[in-house]
Amino acid sequence: MNTEKVSQHIVSWLKNYVETSRVKGLVIGISGGIDSAVVSTLCAKTGLPTLCLELPIHQAESHVSRAKEHIAFLKKNYPNVSNLQVDLTPVFDRFVSQIPKTDKTTYEMALANTRARLRMTTLYYFAGLEGYIVVGTGNKIEDFGVGFFTKYGDGGVDVSPIADLMKSEVRQLAHYLNIPDSILKAKPADGLFGDDRSDEDQLKASYDELEWAMLQDQNGKQADDFSGREKEVFQIYKRLNKANQHKMNPIPICKIEDKN
Repeated sequence: MNTEKVSQHIVSWLKNYVETSRVKGLVIGISGGIDSAVVSTLCAKTGLPTLCLELPIHQAESHVSRAKEHIAFLKKNYPNVSNLQVDLTPVFDRFVSQIPKTDKTTYEMALANTRARLRMTTLYYFAGLEGYIVVGTGNKIEDFGVGFFTKYGDGGVDVSPIADLMKSEVRQLAHYLNIPDSILKAKPADGLFGDDRSDEDQLKASYDELEWAMLQDQNGKQADDFSGREKEVFQIYKRLNKANQHKMNPIPICKIEDKN
């Protein structure tokens, strides 16, 4: 991949979108991960007002420190970047205290998605306040391969500048953009559970493996074409892809042919 060309294209695309939409700038959540680091740097390169928000909810200290390091890097190099931290922990804890107690096995995941949706609400508050748009950080394998995002959480955005790039291509861009080593070397993690579990722990496969499976699926391969770990990964990909179609497809609309 020609990283310089792709970087320039995304920056130009963002600037054009903002200008034609007649909004004033960009707002993005900074997690301490590689995707938000790359996207926020590309936003900064537009020269447009770019607001970086830290939105911790019982966040691991390593995530917080990486986010702060990256924001410091951006502010040092791009005068159009500003930042705020909004600690959503008390809001989340208050929500938890008000909902009914349950022993359902889906409780932990429901709360994890609630964290993502609280962050989305906060991003849109500041977007509305400043006349900005919310910039998404999802990549191609997450958004269109396995659906590894929260509907109306981190999936609730106005634009998705890296959604046509695989995770491996995002890494290439990160090197080109001089993203800090602490972020480049960190295990990808969504930080929605208040512990150190990684994306790979949740998905049961690495992004490189899932990219391979996505390409094999696009080429018409079936699980029986593989064996061992390759077959296992392909089956993981197909299961996640099927289960998360409701996130990746447009909202179904009930068409009414005859209203009389």
